[in-house]
Amino acid sequence: MSNSRRRASPSLLYAVKQVELAVRAHLDDLLKPAGVTALQFTALTVLERRDDLTAAALARNSFVTTQSMADLVAALHRRGLVERFRDPDDGRRILIHLTDAGRALIDEQRPAVEALEKRMLDGLGASEVEVVRDALNRMRQNLEAG
Repeated sequence: MSNSRRRASPSLLYAVKQVELAVRAHLDDLLKPAGVTALQFTALTVLERRDDLTAAALARNSFVTTQSMADLVAALHRRGLVERFRDPDDGRRILIHLTDAGRALIDEQRPAVEALEKRMLDGLGASEVEVVRDALNRMRQNLEAG
């Protein structure tokens, strides 16, 4: 068989994107009964780890554009899952804070989300999971660096 007819393996970029799309689809299905999307849930979990962020910082950490985040935060605010307030150190900045209702929603959904992650990692040993986690984090850092 000639080189031009041999099937090449999908690129790593393609494989990463396919995993991301599969995870997002499953998360959307899991979270639909709670009335939130995967992107909204991601933003809530970012605020759980690091509260009182600007919309721009939350967008960077949630993998969406600042404009998309503005719409997303507005929806979460209407649901009472986040609050917005002026930064006491810089009155021009608006900070976003996770509410008790937002924390409760995360806690309610955590078992299903953890089960999905477990399913995704089925067949991988603990050391393999750490290698994948470390490699993905390094890849992200490489892209952020330049």
